[in-house]
Amino acid sequence: MTFLSKALLLTAGLSLAACTNPNRFGGGDTVDLNGAGSANSAAMAGSASDPTSPLYFQQTVGDRVLFEVDQSTLNAGARVTLDGQAAWLASNVDYVAVIEGHADEQGTREYNLGLGAKRAEAVRAYLVSKGVSNARLKVLSYGKERPIEICSAESCYAKNRRAVTILSSGLSS
Repeated sequence: MTFLSKALLLTAGLSLAACTNPNRFGGGDTVDLNGAGSANSAAMAGSASDPTSPLYFQQTVGDRVLFEVDQSTLNAGARVTLDGQAAWLASNVDYVAVIEGHADEQGTREYNLGLGAKRAEAVRAYLVSKGVSNARLKVLSYGKERPIEICSAESCYAKNRRAVTILSSGLSS
């Protein structure tokens, strides 16, 4: 065996020996990259688990309600979602909301703009009736201009008949 072979074998052996002790730097064998071990881990600021974040509002409370064909009347499921929105808005007063009204692709542009406005207004009126300040709410209609799904099936149309509550921080006029 040559000197070079012995040197390489010795280097490889020492390298492997250095990797055998997982606790050589102190602590356990896991690394907490997300702060899960910290006191704030239950609700990281801005995450879906932070009850004061818009992401929590969107994913947990629910940011949209659906409507039946040619209707702007709130059904029982919509009222449950809006009750949650009203409670969230009451405890997070630094946010304002734009309520977007949408319609499916059926009908004229003008009709659907009007229907979207009625849907957004129904949501606004309900939130106001639950104690949310009217000054914190604005309505906007997109009619059929911003569909979530595009197809000629009822399943797509149903997703597009909606009102969506979009949050932004800071009171503005």
